[in-house]
Amino acid sequence: MSTTTVAPDTTAYTPSVETIAAVLAPGVKPRRPGPLSASLTFGWRAMLKIKHVPEQLFDVTMFPIIMTLMFTYLFGGALAGSPREYLQYLLPGIMVTSVVMITMYTGVGLNTDIEKGVFDRFRTLAVWRPAALVGMILGDVLRYVLAATVIMGVGMVLGFRPGGGVMGVLAGIGLLVVFSFAFSWIWTWLGLILRSEKSVMGVSMLVLFPLTFLSNVFVQPTTMPGWLQAFVDVNPITHLVAAVRSVMAGAPDAGAITWVLVASAVCTAVFGALTMYRYNRK
Repeated sequence: MSTTTVAPDTTAYTPSVETIAAVLAPGVKPRRPGPLSASLTFGWRAMLKIKHVPEQLFDVTMFPIIMTLMFTYLFGGALAGSPREYLQYLLPGIMVTSVVMITMYTGVGLNTDIEKGVFDRFRTLAVWRPAALVGMILGDVLRYVLAATVIMGVGMVLGFRPGGGVMGVLAGIGLLVVFSFAFSWIWTWLGLILRSEKSVMGVSMLVLFPLTFLSNVFVQPTTMPGWLQAFVDVNPITHLVAAVRSVMAGAPDAGAITWVLVASAVCTAVFGALTMYRYNRK
């Protein structure tokens, strides 16, 4: 029995214009999102991460509560005669300490995303290039506000009474959030240049501990040795605490407030530029 072999048809298929149009998305091409829209979208992504991993809120809820209770009752009797009296001085400072310390998680989170390859995908999107970084920090602003609110709530329960009232408290939290947003750019830059999240956390703690503890958070600088006062006087956390403390007390310190606003603008400009330079080259 003979078998007949049929040669395959090797004619190239050329789709028609109608066929191509049928599979393409109909309508007008979507408009490219603007910088604000793109940044808010990435900020929403950061908040969704908290929704799916609520354990991330531990550092902005339990940590501030522990810090407030521990230092109030540890130093209150020795330094001010009673924990309640000491709380009037301590609370604005401990609020600054707690919020500024959690800013380091911005760099840690960025480094983790980079290691997973998430930001390689973001860089290919047709959006404003800094949007992914700005949005990530905007998402962290929610954490800063939440931490400050928790501390204020605990302080009110313990007996803290701000002389500036509600407006003074809101102004103090506003100054703190503005500074923390600017300060976060430092850790964002570190998150891009360091190789692992452990390195980012280690360097951050090495910087944050001297800044927060060698300041006017816990005691008046006049009680310190002269050589230490020299450092405290130029410490940015000292100026931030002085500004927050003054507006909450109802007696705003114009010099300290101006210093905080100017320093925040300079920090954002310098480290924002360094971050984008590294981000574009990484």
